[in-house]
Amino acid sequence: MSVHSSAVIAPGAVVPASCEIGPFCVIGADVVLGERNRLISHVVLDGCTRLGDENVIYPFTSIGVAPQDLKYHGEPTLTEIGSGNTIRESVTISRGTEKGGGITRVGSGCLLMAYVHVGHDSQVGNQCILANAATLAGHVTIGDFATVGAFSPVHQFCTVGRYAYIGGGTIVTQDVLPYSLTSARRENKAFGINKVGLERRGFSEERLKKLRAAFRLLLAARLNTTDAVERIQSMGTDETLPAETRADLVELVDFITRSQRGVIK
Repeated sequence: MSVHSSAVIAPGAVVPASCEIGPFCVIGADVVLGERNRLISHVVLDGCTRLGDENVIYPFTSIGVAPQDLKYHGEPTLTEIGSGNTIRESVTISRGTEKGGGITRVGSGCLLMAYVHVGHDSQVGNQCILANAATLAGHVTIGDFATVGAFSPVHQFCTVGRYAYIGGGTIVTQDVLPYSLTSARRENKAFGINKVGLERRGFSEERLKKLRAAFRLLLAARLNTTDAVERIQSMGTDETLPAETRADLVELVDFITRSQRGVIK
């Protein structure tokens, strides 16, 4: 194990020999690290925090710190980070709260750029990108493969659907549709599907075509949301479509019908 002489590791912390702990890092007693994690320098891991394998954490990041919630009074809550994440400079990830579910999670394969904040009880999926200074309030859910642009705050209890792309500087106060490209001009608008991102994730032309058709019903057909959802639901029952294409349409309908805050259109 490579541990710099200035690092402080509390008794009880689990730090495998394959980990690299750089200068001035502080690891609390209830922290458990997986294999081959690298803490470059000045990293604080606090509270009951669990990390998977092969994460790289850059200077001045704090993970598992107490939530910014005046109702929190030291209850034993959790922070869980998956494997293969890159967490850049000055990121803050707060542990959960007792009333909020008790755990903050970040999945695997994510990139959290500098100054990102992940608030208490938030749930970030796998392969997500949170760009510089993206800010998640408490209780936010980010679906797999989603991107949150730089300087974009996401309101409490909002959900960002899978594969969504949120443009920089967008203030998110409602749920963001899966597969969508959503950005702010004078007001938040969804501009259609996240075509480039979906192509990079291997979506076939058939899947893209049907998602474009679904988004035209939602955004450009002058239908109200209920009527648009019924039309998309009908598309999703077409047995001639590939199963993954039908699943995309079902996910879109389910996301809209489950939304508690309404969706950005």
